[in-house]
Amino acid sequence: YDMIGNVWEWTNDWYQPRHPGDEPKACCIPLNPRGGSLEASYDPAQPQIKIPRKVLKGGSHLCAKNYCYRYRPAARFPEPVDTSTSHVGFRCVRRAAGRRAFCKENRT
Repeated sequence: YDMIGNVWEWTNDWYQPRHPGDEPKACCIPLNPRGGSLEASYDPAQPQIKIPRKVLKGGSHLCAKNYCYRYRPAARFPEPVDTSTSHVGFRCVRRAAGRRAFCKENRT
């Protein structure tokens, strides 16, 4: 939970430029928002290349607080699914018993 420093955290979400919670009329943000779609995750700067991108979060041993603005738990970064690096990993998680979304409209 909110850890940074060893590797970027590979998430299950497809990347989109705006975080789902940034929607102007969102009633609330679910506890675990699901973000983006495969098609929307393609890099708009390279429309001829159709490689989807996942969300990376946190930061890695290659980032330092004094020069890497993304070195924080809330940082989001797109990473193509065909790219391998030494500073990206994942975390095994499970749903906590009794945890729910903040509002009925956006339960996950």
